[in-house]
Amino acid sequence: MDTQRLILLLVFFFSCMMLWESWQRHGQPQPGVVAPVATQAATGSAAGAGNAAVPSAPTFATSPTAVPNISAAAQSAAPLLKVSTDLVNAEISAQGGDLVRLELLHHRATEKKDANFVLLDPVHLYAAQSGLIGTGLPNHKTLWKLPTDTLALKEGENELHFSLEAAIEGGGKVLKTYIFKRGSYLVEVEHAIVDAATPAGAHAYFQLTRDDKPPEGANAMMMTFTGGAIYTDLDKFKKVDFGDFGSKNKHPAQADNGWVSLVQHYFVSAWLPANGDREFFTRKLDGGLYSVGVVVPFSGKLTVPLYAGPQEQDKLDKLAPGLALVVDYGWLTPVAAPLFWVLEWIHGYVGNWGWAIILLTVLIKAVFFPLSAASYKSMAKMRVLTPKLMKLKETYADDRARMNQEMMEMYKREKVNPLGGCLPILVQIPVFIALYWVLLGTVEMRGAPWLGWIKDLSQMDPYYVLPLIMGVTMFVQTKLNPTPPDPIQAKIMLWMPVAFTVMFLWFPSGLVLYWVVNNTLSIAQQWQCNRMIEGASSKH
Repeated sequence: MDTQRLILLLVFFFSCMMLWESWQRHGQPQPGVVAPVATQAATGSAAGAGNAAVPSAPTFATSPTAVPNISAAAQSAAPLLKVSTDLVNAEISAQGGDLVRLELLHHRATEKKDANFVLLDPVHLYAAQSGLIGTGLPNHKTLWKLPTDTLALKEGENELHFSLEAAIEGGGKVLKTYIFKRGSYLVEVEHAIVDAATPAGAHAYFQLTRDDKPPEGANAMMMTFTGGAIYTDLDKFKKVDFGDFGSKNKHPAQADNGWVSLVQHYFVSAWLPANGDREFFTRKLDGGLYSVGVVVPFSGKLTVPLYAGPQEQDKLDKLAPGLALVVDYGWLTPVAAPLFWVLEWIHGYVGNWGWAIILLTVLIKAVFFPLSAASYKSMAKMRVLTPKLMKLKETYADDRARMNQEMMEMYKREKVNPLGGCLPILVQIPVFIALYWVLLGTVEMRGAPWLGWIKDLSQMDPYYVLPLIMGVTMFVQTKLNPTPPDPIQAKIMLWMPVAFTVMFLWFPSGLVLYWVVNNTLSIAQQWQCNRMIEGASSKH
């Protein structure tokens, strides 16, 4: 009995420790800024993301000369081009021709529900930058000429494209063309040299630069990864913490495929170049800024897509190999990915993510019913034996060896395995934790209502109804289980529902809903098993 209870406690606390460690690992404060990596930028300072370093040419290319720069005053006064489509409102700065603001029209802000969510933001210092490396070629420190100040995707049009211009030293110009498409968060960015020859050893770079502040809506109880991510076919998906930016051994250096991204909860921005030689880089910059990017050869014309939007897995899968991995389930991905597929499939029929969670929980309980039944039967038998075990403890209180011997004989006589309820629980734990990460990381939950007061399954219950119900169900489960003979264990089991209730107050309501349904079904199973075993015992 003691052994069984101890193992169950260890399993329970191990699960809690895993979840807590994940929160701490992904949510720990970012380290302070260190000295910036040497760059090729010309002297002169500037504020904001426009001061991000121009990357060097990769090691497989001839090093170009220093790139031109503009004054800080010119940068702060740079005009903006405002672009509107059916999905986004964007702003492109003449400074560098960078995409400096991106408002997602179909996603509400976390804190201001009447406003749209802003992913790229000049206030938050988060921008998508690109430019050319080579003698006299423009980059993100160059002042580009905008075609106008406002553009909008008109009714009946499927795409909106426009070009910015920048002169090349010695003659000619570069056109930087943006192509926005209806119904898509994918933006194509093209660089093309006009009326001039391409300098030998020319390269193009594409980088994402942002500060180290937590994204909107982050909290201590639901912290997820914010940082860089690089993917190649060989090294697969590699996350890079801001503290590791600038360390080449933390990510692939060169490849002939792959992409770079900045990841935060629910959203991602990523440059997706076509296959070919490339070099990846991460940098720490002044002002608490961090850049992750890729440098590729440039032969006069090059188009690289930029995805900036929600982590919708079905769409990400179609854009680039491995891009759906930004929805990071960690080492439980082989379990979590199928769970999400089933959850999405159920949602396709019921049309509500809350009911989909409930039905998925019922389905999981049904799949694990044989294992659960074995566990609950073992618990029920131990519950029947509890009075006899307590009597043995009293009889042989001074002879522990004799007590253990008598207990083992009783287990054999009653055909009870004290560890019989543990293995089924151990088997199910990875599934429960994987489902936790599915519900935590699924952007489709964001802003999704269930019923009544639950307006957003990704946010905490505003009235704490679900956490309190969850606490009650945990308490009922404790009472249905056999009482631990050890008084300390008994007290821990009684206080555990209180501790979990407090912790779950700040959990997303979708997660708490899952635990409420799971606990309720477990109570029903345990009660039925207890009734059958105790009924059979009373007849004897």
